[in-house]
Amino acid sequence: MLAVMASSPRRLAQAVTVFVVAAVIAPVVTAGSALGSLLFLPLPTPPLPTPKSSAGSQVTHIYDAKGNEIGVLRQFDTNIPVKITDIPEVLKQAVVAQEDQRFYSHGGVDFKAGVRALWANLTGGKTVQGGSTITQQYVKNAFTGGERTFARKLREAVLATRLDKKLTKDEILYRYLQNVYLGGGAYGVGAAAESYFKKPVQDLTLSEAALLAGLIRSPSTDEPRSATVRAEADREGVLTKMHDQHRISDAQFTDAMAQRVVAIGAGRPAPAGPATVIYPPEYQSPTVPFYVDYVRRYLVARYGEDLVYRGGLRVETALDPTLQAEAEASVSDALSGTKPPLEMALVTVEPATGLVKAMVGGRDFSASQVNLALGDCPPTTTAPPADSPICVAGGGTGRQAGSAFKPFTLAKAFEEGIGPGRVYSGPSTYTYPHCSGDGCTVHNAETGGFGAITLREATAESVNTVFAQLINDVGIQKTAEMANRMGITTINPDGKQPSGEPYGASLTLGAYEVSPLDMAAASSVFANRGVRQVATPLVRVLDANGKVLEDNATHKGKRVLDQAVADNVNDVLKGVVTGGTGTAAAIGRPGATAGKTGTTESFGDAWFVGYTQALSTSVWMGYADSRRPLEGIKGVPRVYGGTIPAQTWHNFMIKALENVDTPDFPAPGPLPSDPSGGLGPGPQRVPPDPVTGPFMVVGPPITPAPTTTVPTPAPDRTVPTLLPPITLPSFPTTITPTTIKARPR
Repeated sequence: MLAVMASSPRRLAQAVTVFVVAAVIAPVVTAGSALGSLLFLPLPTPPLPTPKSSAGSQVTHIYDAKGNEIGVLRQFDTNIPVKITDIPEVLKQAVVAQEDQRFYSHGGVDFKAGVRALWANLTGGKTVQGGSTITQQYVKNAFTGGERTFARKLREAVLATRLDKKLTKDEILYRYLQNVYLGGGAYGVGAAAESYFKKPVQDLTLSEAALLAGLIRSPSTDEPRSATVRAEADREGVLTKMHDQHRISDAQFTDAMAQRVVAIGAGRPAPAGPATVIYPPEYQSPTVPFYVDYVRRYLVARYGEDLVYRGGLRVETALDPTLQAEAEASVSDALSGTKPPLEMALVTVEPATGLVKAMVGGRDFSASQVNLALGDCPPTTTAPPADSPICVAGGGTGRQAGSAFKPFTLAKAFEEGIGPGRVYSGPSTYTYPHCSGDGCTVHNAETGGFGAITLREATAESVNTVFAQLINDVGIQKTAEMANRMGITTINPDGKQPSGEPYGASLTLGAYEVSPLDMAAASSVFANRGVRQVATPLVRVLDANGKVLEDNATHKGKRVLDQAVADNVNDVLKGVVTGGTGTAAAIGRPGATAGKTGTTESFGDAWFVGYTQALSTSVWMGYADSRRPLEGIKGVPRVYGGTIPAQTWHNFMIKALENVDTPDFPAPGPLPSDPSGGLGPGPQRVPPDPVTGPFMVVGPPITPAPTTTVPTPAPDRTVPTLLPPITLPSFPTTITPTTIKARPR
């Protein structure tokens, strides 16, 4: 009996093994053997299927809100004669080094590279490398399409091995380079050489060839006209690979590395020194180039390059020609008497619909194809949901928002039940608790100090030290999530930067890059009382057959913020314009206008972001080539957001709203988490040492004093006493805030 029991586990294990071999391993081995036979054995090669037929390229037409054509998008002319003998050796070597190092030795499928890519992707936790050979990429483009299935990949591998037996390596590479997409509507290296370098493909230099090879993996996001930094990094990466793989000499490598990417504009000569010069595009709209550039990038993000450049779409946009003319005039006036690289961008969005009505991305598109109304996009492996904002890159790395970012922290505080009447201390400096190293201490503008001050007043006066405390109360990650929820696509909702490092408390002070487009769109949510309409330039998109692909005329919004929270934010931000740092933006509609100034450290960026219920508009000013001080501009010693940007906003909105009814914002009701108006349970702040007072004394709730009207700010002014003496119940102490000097921010 014991022997039978002892043998039973062995018999059971044997039975399981037989089952696994029969049911799992045997089919896999059989399939592997069959696949190996198809790929490697010298079997008769059946004919290849017919390549995918091309319906022919059709022009995409773009129209404004009045039905006027404002631009066209088309495939760059690929009928440029390019023979196999025209492909220069440096371009062949650059593409092989970047895309398929063993191209000339494998049989169409490189299993070694595939396993290496799979391992890199598994250990990296995301797609780091691709394992497809150049032959497989050509097969995908010509025969199988881009469907992401195992069956497609298997068919692709089989066809690649067949093709490798029928054609020479140079013929395969030539066919691949004839049709590969290289950004900006350019399909094929012949088109790309003419588009970017204004020369035939056979005349490409080593540096130019390396740049084209580097574009293959990310032709849209790394397009050299608007993403020069990324394109340069790609170019250097290809040159390094070519050098490491002994495809070029030390001297060639050194010489080519010195030829950095430079995008020039019409009428501007190429630099005198060594450079890889990129010329401006030819398809761009002659009348509203920045807006059409935005439409182009938005369409590509939504529908892909093929449909946009070859599909013959009819694109009906929200561009209001009257508002666009006023936007351009306001920016032109603000920049008059100055020279590049000083720049300004302006974007206006209709809160009720999310439609982008006007956009200016700089002073001259022909001089620079960087659309400063846009920013950058964090890397992602998933497409956003249909009802979520689309990140549109094209503005370089973006710009820091400064204090214009504070409303998102304020909204989160209100959502958490910390209301506008909550009192904080506003010392001239504040050091974050448990912080060491640089960046631990926050300063107010002009080192101005405040005593006990409410959130309402701290927002109006843009008191950095109060908001440094506030973000610690509500949470950095929660603030990031709020900003993303509102429409700031460049801020990740998980509270982490693209590098994986968490955001710091300086998030509330606008230390991370955003775009004027996102700032206008996110502020429109406040104007729309908490309902987010996804920002879009598109009213309708129709395909070549008249089928409607997208219709935003009756698009429904999504509530992302409680109405009471939005109303309270609007009420507080009205005070910025009526008596705070943004009085230069006042347009004579005090109950209907709200906004926030923003000035970054060392005056590198200056903003005014404001709105009515009819329009939400952001204005940014700064230097395009670097973040350096905005000083001594048009008689303004130091440019704060409350100076030239606020005045530009005022000039635009006065005209834009000339015949528009703008009702006052509704009176705010109690916050959902705190019916007491923010004076109930919650943190009562006491500044840590060594910050000097006067300090808030923790005690029973304090009845807030009536709102005091503060005079229009001047470059130097003395702010009157912000609060009358307050007697705290049960305490004999009287607190009198300090009289300070401040500047508009």
